[in-house]
Amino acid sequence: MAELDSQKEIFSKYLEQVRQQVELLKKQNKDLKRENLRLKDKLEGVQRKQGDIFSEISESERIAMRHQVKNLISKINKHIE
Repeated sequence: MAELDSQKEIFSKYLEQVRQQVELLKKQNKDLKRENLRLKDKLEGVQRKQGDIFSEISESERIAMRHQVKNLISKINKHIE
């Protein structure tokens, strides 16, 4: 009978440790979800700013930039060949 009580006590200790770990993981999960939302908001803000940069460039400037990029790609291709 003493051995059974000892095993019950050991089981109870392990069960309590598992409960503590579960609570800790729940708290960490909650914190990570909160951090994830904060980072998503920050990312959306950065993406909005990037969109604003391109919307401020006129069509003629975009064409000029495209032409410059094509020239650079052409030069790189010639150098590689």
